[in-house]
This record gives sequence, C-alpha cells and structure tokens, in this order.
Amino acid sequence: MKIRLLLAFLLLCTAFAQAQNDPTIMTVNGQPVSRSEFEYSYNKNNSEGVIDKKSVEEYVDLFINYKLKVVEAYAARLDTLSSFKSEFAMYRDQQIRPSFVEDADILAEAKKVYDETVKRIGPAGLIMPAHILLRLAQDATKEQQEAAKLRIDSIYKVLKGGADFAELAKNLSQDPGTARNGGLLPWIESNQTVKEFNDAAFALEVGEMSEPVLSPFGYHIILMKDRKQLEPFDTLKSDIIRFLENRNVRDRVADKKIEELVAQSEGKLTKDDIMSRRAAELEATDSDMKNLIREYHDGLLLYEISNRNVWDKAAKDDEGLAAYFKKNKKKYNWDRPRFKGMAYHVKVKDDVKAVKDCVKGVPFNGWAEKLRTTFNNDTIIRIRVEKGIFKEGDNAYIDKVIFKKDTTVNGVKGYPIDATYGKLLKKGPECYEDVRGLVTADYQEMLEKQWVAELRKKYPVVVNREVLETVNKHD
Repeated sequence: MKIRLLLAFLLLCTAFAQAQNDPTIMTVNGQPVSRSEFEYSYNKNNSEGVIDKKSVEEYVDLFINYKLKVVEAYAARLDTLSSFKSEFAMYRDQQIRPSFVEDADILAEAKKVYDETVKRIGPAGLIMPAHILLRLAQDATKEQQEAAKLRIDSIYKVLKGGADFAELAKNLSQDPGTARNGGLLPWIESNQTVKEFNDAAFALEVGEMSEPVLSPFGYHIILMKDRKQLEPFDTLKSDIIRFLENRNVRDRVADKKIEELVAQSEGKLTKDDIMSRRAAELEATDSDMKNLIREYHDGLLLYEISNRNVWDKAAKDDEGLAAYFKKNKKKYNWDRPRFKGMAYHVKVKDDVKAVKDCVKGVPFNGWAEKLRTTFNNDTIIRIRVEKGIFKEGDNAYIDKVIFKKDTTVNGVKGYPIDATYGKLLKKGPECYEDVRGLVTADYQEMLEKQWVAELRKKYPVVVNREVLETVNKHD
C-alpha cells in the first residue's frame, strides 16, 4: 500500500513539474491543450520533406478543427464503443509492451538458448565433414545395388591411392548442394543426420576418411575436415541475441512478464489493467509517448466521427450528390467530348444487335451486370466488353469509330466482330454518376466546411497568443 501511495505521489509531482514547463496554449470547450501537444502535432506534420509546410499561425486553425472534431466524437460517446476500445488497446499495447523488457531479459534468454545448445550437443561437440554421395534408391534392384557398391568401392580405392577428395566430390558426388564445395557440409551436431551417416562421421578423427557407408540416401565416403566444441557464450552472444530478436523474442518476454503480473495479482488485475497502468506511468514521465498514444486515440475518434459526418455520409447520399451536381454542373464540363458507352466484340453477327437491345432502357451503371447475366452467365463467354466514359486516346476502336481517328485497331482474338453502343457527350456529363468521384470529393469538402463551421459555433475555443509565440522557441 505504501509503495502504491509513493508511486502516485511521484507521478503527481512529475505531472506538476511538467505543467510548470508546459503551459496551456489553448482551451477547446474548456479542455486545456498543452504547448507540447501542439508542438508535437505541428512538428510532425511540418517536418523536412513535407511539401505544403505551414507556419505556426497557419497551422493553428487546422489544429483547432482537429480538436473540435475530437470533442464532438467524445460528445457522441464514440470512445465508449467496444470496437474503439479494442482497436485503441491493441495499438496502445504495441507501444508500451517493449517497456516490460530490459536488456538483461534478452541476455538471459540468449544464455538459456546457449545452455540448451551446449546440453544438446554434448561432449561429442560439432563436426564439419565432407562427403561423396552415390545415390541409391531404397527399392533398388539387386543389380543396381551391386553396381553402386562396385562404383563406390572404386572411388574409395582411388582416394586411398592419393586422389584429391574435393576434386572427386565436385565431379562424382550426387549431392549437388555440397558437390560444388568439394563435398563440404556445414557444422553439424550429433543426430542431426541419418543414423548411418551420423555414427560413421562422429567416429572419425580430423583428417580421417571412412570406408563406404550405406544410408537411406545411398553410399557415402566421409572425410572429417574439422571438429570443435561450441565457442564460449561471450563469443556467440551477439549472434544469438540477433537470432532471437529476428524471432520476436521481446514480444514473447513481454507477454510472459505481463502474464506473471496478472497471476501475481491473484485475480485483482486483468491484462488490460496492467497495460493501462503501465501506459499511465510512461505518459507521466515521457511526453513523446504521451503524445503518441493520444495521437492514435484521438485519431481513431477523428476517423469515426469524420466518417459518420462527412466521408461515408457523402458517399451514400445519392440525393445530395445529385442536387450538388445539378447546382454546380458547369464546374464539371469537359474541355473535349467524351463517349459514354461501350466497345464490344462478338463471335456472331446476330449478337451485335442483341447486345444493343439488351441494354436499351437500362441505366448505364447497370449495363455490366445485365450483359453478364445475358451473355456470359456460364462457362461460354459470348462477348467481350470495354464499358466506360472514354476520351480520345482511351480506346483505339472508339477512337477510330467515334472520334474518326486514323488508328490501328488490334482485334480481340476469337471475337472477330467489333461494334460500339452509346452516346457522344460534347460538353459535359449527363448526371453526377458520370463524374461520381469528383462530385463526391467536392460534396465531402462542402460538408466538411459546414460541419467545422457548426463545431466552431457549438464549442468555444480560446487561444493563448503569448504561449503561441513561444512554440519551438523555448528551452
């Protein structure tokens, strides 16, 4: 109990000291925003390499808009959604889990791996053999077995007469992975290979060569190149740690420590309790961590509230999009005509008219499905279609037929008859669907401006100009 009270007191003292050195730069709906939070956001979004860099004064309005949306998200209680809590906790945990792991923990894991390896290797140590292999299938006939034995014996005899092992391995060994290196294998430990090879190899001294050995792979002649015991831990420490780091050892250690803390609490604390406490401790002493966690927390809220009020709302508001397009139709006029329709390719002449009849009276955005279910609804593809709104240069066949250009048209193999169907739009789109992407983006921008204006009326904002002048100009 005394330890907890002491920890709480220390955190309070730290927070008070930070407040003295981190004045409030603005309040949004009565909630203070520290200078460090503003600086963190400003510096991150205006770093070197950012094309549209803002001055501090220019950034203030953008930052206020951001904070207002977050306030609105809280007002809508989006922070209470289970989906939000789950996603935020996942990100927060990713940031703070490394804090449970110390270098000493990783060193201990490395030593554990080393000790286990030494035990596994045993007194026999490690060997580096070379071999010449003549493959022999396990179901080989008697004649094949005799031929293989005769050949391996002849190779052995040549080697005993002084022939170079590496050269013979390169030319005769049927193990391509080692043959190119003169038959040399990497360092291996006992029982890492098949028993027949293992027993024969570990019985050899350095420089000694075995007689032909039969294993499930075939006949081997083994030459012992070197033997050793595992190097001291300090020699291999860096390599082992690197090996463990590449296999997420820190995550495993962190998970183990967190599980131990939960177990030690005897049911009083959950994993989320442990993570929340650690996050609070880190945020109290590390402003960068505090800002990073807050950024993601508020960013999730911002995404959800913006999606509800602008992005998803605009994308699904067909009536609003149509009205916006009608009011701003001239804005979307083209500098040159477009062909709204399709180029299509068929196998038989009768399908030229059949395709046209199929889509007559069907809304343009329904053509593709209507054609698919009518002509290509089984394994036989009767027609090929390129549908869209085409400008000159988009489609060679449309260029030739509609725009009267002298272009080379490569036909579609297997579909010798080409045709077009649609209309030429000389000035601009007929409806918002023709330029839906552009209209949606503009409509979203309009909704965004209206929403921000409403938020500025709804929630008071007070900027401390004196503190604003000190941004990035203090010790």
